[in-house]
Amino acid sequence: MSTDTLTETTTDTPTRVLVVDDERSMRELLSIVLKRDGHEVLVAEDGARAIELLKKQRVDILITDIRMPQMSGVDVLREAKRIDPEIISIVMTAFASTDTAVEALRLGAADYVHKSPSAANELRLRVRKELERKQLQRENVLLKRALQSSHRFSNIIGRSDAMLSVFQLVETIAPTGSTVLITGESGTGKELVARAIHFNSLRKERPFVALNCGALSETLLDSELFGHMKGSFTGADTNKKGLIEVAEKGSIFLDEIGEMTPLVQVKLLRVLQERKYRRLGGTEEVEADIRVIAATNRDLAKMVAEGNFREDLFYRINVIPIRLPALRERVEDIPLLAEHFVARFAQQMGKSITGISGAAMACLQSYNWPGNIRELENAIERAVALERTPSILVDSLPEQLRGGPPTGAPSVAASERFPEAGFDLEQHVQHIEREYIAEALRRAGGVKVKAAELLGMSFRSFRYYMKKYDLK
Repeated sequence: MSTDTLTETTTDTPTRVLVVDDERSMRELLSIVLKRDGHEVLVAEDGARAIELLKKQRVDILITDIRMPQMSGVDVLREAKRIDPEIISIVMTAFASTDTAVEALRLGAADYVHKSPSAANELRLRVRKELERKQLQRENVLLKRALQSSHRFSNIIGRSDAMLSVFQLVETIAPTGSTVLITGESGTGKELVARAIHFNSLRKERPFVALNCGALSETLLDSELFGHMKGSFTGADTNKKGLIEVAEKGSIFLDEIGEMTPLVQVKLLRVLQERKYRRLGGTEEVEADIRVIAATNRDLAKMVAEGNFREDLFYRINVIPIRLPALRERVEDIPLLAEHFVARFAQQMGKSITGISGAAMACLQSYNWPGNIRELENAIERAVALERTPSILVDSLPEQLRGGPPTGAPSVAASERFPEAGFDLEQHVQHIEREYIAEALRRAGGVKVKAAELLGMSFRSFRYYMKKYDLK
């Protein structure tokens, strides 16, 4: 699967242009010309109508005449920038004086064009130039994000059957645009999977916005999601965009959606059903073109049965369910994850630690990991910080992890521990060695190459020990 996020904007999300001019012929001409270039075009005959449209739906580019009755183009621009500070605006003037055009530039207009017989073609070029400039800015942001982030598909680590199934499902559903519900215990990597879905989808050029629904009160969650109008609640001193609006044509990740209050559930349901919503304290309806990816560590079906979660919302978000296995269900992935974290933290801390001792790895694989990957990551960070040798030793692991062979592996009985009369060390070690090799074969389903990898051995060495201990 490709993780490239720097391709051209997809054709299913055309640029939306609003043309404001009191001359009908000019509106119609620009509408025809811009639609030929693949843009979605809205038109308004005056400033009041333009502001009405800007409040209802997102507009990428505003083209407005300067001189219009009742409300000038400068006033339209000022209000448009208040509604959406990121809107690209181009003003048109039919007069020799450029004072008002300069005022428009001061307010944030990208450019101005003199009305003339060639104005339509000139505007086409200006629109194209501004879109290319914005695309370049977006690519720079995405490049920086790609160099630093952990959202790329290759960073979801695992080779267990359970994780391979997750990879295949993500690859299949990412381009579809369908709503996804990711379930799993805390710390299993739900946000990583959500990011992988977004950055391998047709919306990858657009924003990915994440929100933890359990971290905010009802009013703040409502405001964060849908935005608010000035004065809608104490402390709302200005209008504010919600994250749904910020994520326009992109994806929004709603973590811990089971914590969402009934009122906010109702508003989210309307977004999913009708693709519309109202800002907190607002009366205007705003369109929403987003992909919703939700996640929870709770049993939503049980919550529905108990009346604690809306049944209709559950079915709306559970279009494509993805269950992430707990770490204890994918023990064979622990060495991969642990080595990945060792390499990362060793580099961050400037330490020359290159691996994990066999005994320490046995401790990692025997532990139950109630905190899953997040707990493993924290344990490895601690171990790297404390370790003074080139390999992580048992003593550097958290106390609760120390001791014991891997889960399901043969253990050494208490009666076999060091006896007072002494014992045959070589024979005892060979016994343990044989049991571990047999266990590795069992976990690998008899595949010798995979069993050798589980023990960190070469295939040739593994084959030698199989023959030595007469293992089939």
